[in-house]
Amino acid sequence: MSHFVIDASVAIKWIVEEEGTVEALAILEKAKLSAPDLLIAECANILWKKVRREELSEDEAQIGARLLEQADIEILPTRHLLGSATSLAVELDHPAYDCIYLALTIERDWQFATADERFQRRVREDQTRQYSSIVLTLPEAAAALSKGGS
Repeated sequence: MSHFVIDASVAIKWIVEEEGTVEALAILEKAKLSAPDLLIAECANILWKKVRREELSEDEAQIGARLLEQADIEILPTRHLLGSATSLAVELDHPAYDCIYLALTIERDWQFATADERFQRRVREDQTRQYSSIVLTLPEAAAALSKGGS
C-alpha cells in the first residue's frame, strides 16, 4: 500500500469541495496516510478562515472539524523534527511550518502529497536536493496510486 504524508491543503479538500477534491479523496481511500501533529492546528485555522470569509457557516465548520477528527490519518509528534525542519526552512528559504511536513517525509522515506502550489514551486526550484521527487502534487499522488506505486 502507498504511504503518504499529507498536509492541511489535502485534508481540507475532504470536507470542502474545491479544485483537487477528487484527487484528495482518492488518496484518502487508497493510501495509508500520516501527518505531523501540526495538521490539527492548520486544519482548525483553515476552517476558521473559511467561516470568517463566509465560505462556510459555523455549523459546517464544526461538522468538518468532527469529520477530520475521525479521518484515518496517523498523527505523529513533531518535537524531534525541530532541527531538521529549521534546516530545511533555511535551505529552501521557506516557512518552517511546511518544512515540518517535508522533514517527516524525509525521516520516514515516504512521499508527501500537497496542494500547496507555493511550496511545490519552492521545492522544485531547489536543484541541489532530491526533494522534488518526494513532494507530489495531488494529481501526481493520485496517478501514483492508480499505477500502484508509492
